[in-house]
Amino acid sequence: MEILGDEKPHEDAMRELYEASSNGCVSSLNTLIKKYPLILKRVSLCRFTETPLHIASLLGHLELCEILLQNSPDLASDMDSEGRCPLHLASAVGHTEVVKTLLRTNPDTCLARDKDDMLPLHFAAMRGHVGAIKELVNAKPDSIREMTETDDGSVLHLCVRYNHLEALKLLLESLRGDHQFLSLNDREGNSLLHLAVKHGKTKIIKYLLSLSEISTEINTSNMEGLTAIDVFECYQRDPLVTHNDPTQTSTPSRTNNDPPRAPATLVTHNDPPRVSAPSLTHIDRSQLMVAATVIATMTFQSVISPPGGVWQGDTIQDGHTCPNFGFCEAGTAVVGYAWSPDFLKFVFLNSSSFFASLCVMLLIMSGFQLENKVVMWTLAFLMIVAASCMLLTYMWALGLISPNHIYYRIRKLGYLLVGTWAFLLLLVGVIQIRRIVIWARSRARRNSSTNAPPTQNSPTQ
Repeated sequence: MEILGDEKPHEDAMRELYEASSNGCVSSLNTLIKKYPLILKRVSLCRFTETPLHIASLLGHLELCEILLQNSPDLASDMDSEGRCPLHLASAVGHTEVVKTLLRTNPDTCLARDKDDMLPLHFAAMRGHVGAIKELVNAKPDSIREMTETDDGSVLHLCVRYNHLEALKLLLESLRGDHQFLSLNDREGNSLLHLAVKHGKTKIIKYLLSLSEISTEINTSNMEGLTAIDVFECYQRDPLVTHNDPTQTSTPSRTNNDPPRAPATLVTHNDPPRVSAPSLTHIDRSQLMVAATVIATMTFQSVISPPGGVWQGDTIQDGHTCPNFGFCEAGTAVVGYAWSPDFLKFVFLNSSSFFASLCVMLLIMSGFQLENKVVMWTLAFLMIVAASCMLLTYMWALGLISPNHIYYRIRKLGYLLVGTWAFLLLLVGVIQIRRIVIWARSRARRNSSTNAPPTQNSPTQ
């Protein structure tokens, strides 16, 4: 039996069906259904990746959606090439009435996941469609607790990441009392407050801090060991160091109504002034890489061209040098025979500087975050070791190639330079220790004030 009959070619009838769905032409749809009663059953056999209901749902043609569902309810659960049902599309665009109609026909599609494991509720939250969110939550309240399979976390994290405060408020009202779910983190260990601070969502930060369930966890650390306040301090010091906002393509998000970010965003008026922890986050990763590469190149060149040069040919007799060893091999360092102990010290210092610079390059290329305190202090220590050993290598090489009648003057210069360098290292160390002590005391006072019973006052100025 011919499904569409002989009056019109199948392809033309199907094309008219999709045109009617796209244009929202109810009369054309009714005519096609009346003329070809089984045309909607044949949709799954056509070459198009979406069904007519997908198109009508995306464009918000409510009456046309109702007719399609009345004649073929199974269309509500059909998936397109991305694994999305019509409810995904209607939720993403925010057609609330279409969402209602689809949920009445098949409420189970509220829990349908696409190829990216996203629910219709996740799409609605990403675009901030409050009306669609209400309908989806009413149909399947448990859908709020469905996590994304990517690193985005829960639907609450999506609201924060995409800066939709009203959608976040609606969902949090539905979750009041569920402290365990509110405390869930994404795969990087970021809480809602971490994420809001990282992306500079000022209004969301204010709202989250007004909630006792969240404000009491302000000192919770993520997988990098950073609290929300630590993250704020990192991004406050260098506003250019920021993650891309998924809703934008260039600069960090800040609405026109948002005031400039200031330390008062995260603390109350009674908090003591904050002292930033010592950090290397202001140093660009590429600058560190250049410095480490230059040191590695210089120390490597010292091996290729050692002070005093190398023997140009195999030598057996050459003054007082070769007879002591019997043979001086071509390509070996001259001073290695004449002053072996001093040359070994030169090699040790040069190799130490070379190895320290390679360690810095390895840490940078491994992709570690510079704001991580362990990485920060490790990089600082390695760079100090590399620079110090390079200074000592220079002075030792200078002594190896200096003639005897000026050697003692060179040695005095070396003592002066090394002593000055040691004094600078000591001075920097004292300053850094003082900063650490002040920062630790300031953070301890903030912790004690944060653990006090929360008030209803706004944490902003």
